[in-house]
Amino acid sequence: MSSSTPASDLAPITGAAPLSLCAREPHVPADRLVAEMVPPPRFDSVRFSTYIPDPNQPSQTEAVRVLESFAAGLGGAHATGGGRRGFFGFGRAAKAPKTPAGPRGVYLDGGYGVGKTHLLASLWHATPAAPELKAFGTFVELTNLVGALGFQQTVRTLSGHRLLCIDEFELDDPGDTVLVSTLLGKLVEAGVALAATSNTLPGKLGEGRFAAADFLREIQGLSAHFRTLRIDGEDYRHRGLPEAPAPYADEQVTRAAHATEGASLDAFPQLLEHLAKVHPSRYGALTDGLKAVCLTGVVPVPDQSTALRLVVLADRLYDREVPVLASGVPFDQLFSEEMLNGGYRKKYFRAISRLTALARDAQRLVR
Repeated sequence: MSSSTPASDLAPITGAAPLSLCAREPHVPADRLVAEMVPPPRFDSVRFSTYIPDPNQPSQTEAVRVLESFAAGLGGAHATGGGRRGFFGFGRAAKAPKTPAGPRGVYLDGGYGVGKTHLLASLWHATPAAPELKAFGTFVELTNLVGALGFQQTVRTLSGHRLLCIDEFELDDPGDTVLVSTLLGKLVEAGVALAATSNTLPGKLGEGRFAAADFLREIQGLSAHFRTLRIDGEDYRHRGLPEAPAPYADEQVTRAAHATEGASLDAFPQLLEHLAKVHPSRYGALTDGLKAVCLTGVVPVPDQSTALRLVVLADRLYDREVPVLASGVPFDQLFSEEMLNGGYRKKYFRAISRLTALARDAQRLVR
């Protein structure tokens, strides 16, 4: 059924009343923040073997090879103990200093949609260590952990880990960048291996083109601990895929919400207002148990603060593979030209890309 289906041809609304995101006010204890530092559900089953390199981009194949070797090098005792291999073939004697020579981590440099998160999650899965000895989270989730536990407790909590993976390192947030850089310095001293991806700094055009230099500069003294892996390519979510579906009518979205078990139904403007009342660290919990998100009356976001909150929600929905069915304007009209040309442009393009993918997933909900 298309968005042009007359309302008179639609079946009566049936089924249980849908859920509402606006009715949820989740509270997330600090221990849950630690326990949830694993790859999100969308990346539960990804492995290096399921990453399909673009044959026209040899850097993608090379990245898989290097990361597989990196993961294999993380076997054995913790880096501060004896008897383990160094990273990338650097040996380590039993009584060597805490910080061995050579790179202590990898940085995946590339534009959005080239599979950096897939590769980062694959590294987490491939590292031969118990899940509780590996941590995976976005930059925002890591700063939220520091806020919940305090800096020193966060250092103590993560120092015993074999690997810390940080997705979407926020280079456009100077204060938090310094905070996390200091944290990473402590963890490197404790022998924790690092892996990261990042966005680009404000005003840096050409997705990923300047990100490596920016990342290494912004993390200050940690530059020597990272090996940069360039991953070229276009957004895989649009390789050979159809254009995003047109928005549906309000009546279609409402009926789909009532007919889909575990779906939520909210008016988009009211949802934006509600997001301002919930800390972004809780957006994952906000979506707990949802099988679909249905939104009516989607309009362009009114300001940058609202837009950035929507970006975080889009990330959490994408991580959890929650389809999004909507009426109103198409998702590529959510952000103004000024926003798309500004310092947070990469965030907005990522949100558009991810919401478009989720909108395609939601087509099956309309009967």
